[in-house]
Amino acid sequence: MRRIFGSVRSRATLGATLVVAVALVAAGAAVLLSLRSNLMEQAGNEAQRTAQNVVAQLAAGKPYDRLDLDDESPVQVVDANGTLVAASDELERISGTATDAVRPQPQSGGTGTGSAKGDDDDDDDAADDSGSGEAGEIGEGTEFSDGSATIDGESADYRFAAVPVEAGDRGRLTVYAGGSLDAEQSAVNTALTVMLIGLPLLLGVVAGVTWLVTRRALRPVEGIRGEMAAITASEDLARRVPVPGTHDEVARLALTTNETLAALQTSVERQRRFVADASHELRSPIASLRTQLEVGVAHPELLDLDGAVADTVRLQVLAADLLLLARLDAGERPGDARFDLGALAREQAEERDEVTVEARSAQVAGSRGQVGRVLTNLLDNARRHARSAVTLTVRQDGEWVVAAVADDGDGVAEADRERIFERFVRLDEARSRDDGGAGLGLAIARDVAVRHGGTLTVGRVPTGGALFELRLPQAR
Repeated sequence: MRRIFGSVRSRATLGATLVVAVALVAAGAAVLLSLRSNLMEQAGNEAQRTAQNVVAQLAAGKPYDRLDLDDESPVQVVDANGTLVAASDELERISGTATDAVRPQPQSGGTGTGSAKGDDDDDDDAADDSGSGEAGEIGEGTEFSDGSATIDGESADYRFAAVPVEAGDRGRLTVYAGGSLDAEQSAVNTALTVMLIGLPLLLGVVAGVTWLVTRRALRPVEGIRGEMAAITASEDLARRVPVPGTHDEVARLALTTNETLAALQTSVERQRRFVADASHELRSPIASLRTQLEVGVAHPELLDLDGAVADTVRLQVLAADLLLLARLDAGERPGDARFDLGALAREQAEERDEVTVEARSAQVAGSRGQVGRVLTNLLDNARRHARSAVTLTVRQDGEWVVAAVADDGDGVAEADRERIFERFVRLDEARSRDDGGAGLGLAIARDVAVRHGGTLTVGRVPTGGALFELRLPQAR
């Protein structure tokens, strides 16, 4: 069972069918109840009219044996003691009224006895009415009940109406008249049969249409799933999933999936380049250090200790840079400690004689060590390219705190102003120098700035040198 309804299409079809089935059953039940209620009301009205016709005759003082009764409907007249005093001629059996009797009891007095004959002769009625007693009064309050009756050998269900009447010296009488329920039963049965036949057919149509529509709607999803499985198996992140032309949620899902694949491809390629560049950068100092040590072993008098120490320091710095980049890539949070960026800038400038500092106190939040690393990288980069002077300023610019490092060198060409922030990227001039570094300083600086909610950009000072601006949000 779980496997049968394991797909979205199956569950959607089942759900839609069940919802429609419940709605149709509820609507059908409401229709049947309304139809039955209306037809029952019509039968009751018919019975009430028949009873009121007899009541009018009794109120006028007409004798029991002269009552004009409807032979097609069951009619009973019962006195206050519950005794049947008049009934339809063709009535053979009755139930659901005050008495099951179908033949009236003999009566004494001037009111007449016997069953009603249905005589419509006006002259006889006038003669009988003149001596039948005082006129009566029609009572109020009609009561209804359900039962059955047999008239002239045919049995049927009826809706009975009981109407009281004050018949003068005959006392209080009650007339029971029935309205046939054959029309109600026939209509309800017909409607029920139509529903029992039509409901399964309609549910089958709903299930089939839902199945087809769902299959067509989910077909692009299956294409996306299949392509993703193929990409996973082939490890080819250059592939993309198909985007349907429906401009709906599935199309947006495909677009988002392709954007994710593109970001993943960029990340993987960046990681591969990073590993390759790191291997290359590590290989050079390690090879140089090994060479110096091997020469020292063979010829101790030729051992270059200063060079070995320099290569070791370079390896240490490079390893620290790579570790910091790894932590940044892993999403390390910079913290929310408050510190004075102006004081930090002055500390950095004091360690370098050729740096001129003009720093105002300004509070920022984050990692003091990482921001100090940014200033160190910017100052070291400026010293490598400056002719004679490096300037470090800290100022407030609205909600931002700006640390600017300027030099009087040749500056950075506009075409290279974004490329220099990529990892292991060094311009030709920097590569030609022995202290050009590994090309990670500016990349680390920008990553730290972004992690702190700020920016790091490079421009040009009026004298032509490079101007690096670190913008960090002011601590609140």
